[in-house]
Amino acid sequence: MDHTHLKAARQFIDAIPHSRRLGMVMEDLTDGQAVISMPYDEALIGDPVSKVIHGGAVSALMDTAGGAAVMAHPKAGIGTATLDLRIDYMRSATPGQRITATATCYHVTRSVAFVRATACDDDTQLPVATATGAFTVIKGKASS
Repeated sequence: MDHTHLKAARQFIDAIPHSRRLGMVMEDLTDGQAVISMPYDEALIGDPVSKVIHGGAVSALMDTAGGAAVMAHPKAGIGTATLDLRIDYMRSATPGQRITATATCYHVTRSVAFVRATACDDDTQLPVATATGAFTVIKGKASS
């Protein structure tokens, strides 16, 4: 089985400067699914009193995981960009804990891919945030 799309997805994520700056790590990548984590970093605190990570960092993590899930889908093509991402914040992430986003690309058309994602800290039963999104599908041939 040809897994060039998985290799392209890994390269895509590694090339994004903000994902490197935020310390994002690709934990798992399979056909249409990406799991990316981000460590707790005091530089990302949004509230100095509670020490909670800023929602923008969580948003970036979920967006990156969504893009990776699209890139990892065998029918999605060689590139993607976010068209729409709706995030519902359920609660604050627990200070000091790594946040992990799991995104699944569940449907691909000729030009749009659809994604669902969840972000959790150590408590995987109660998500920090959930998201749904639409991403562009850029067709072409991936380089090997």
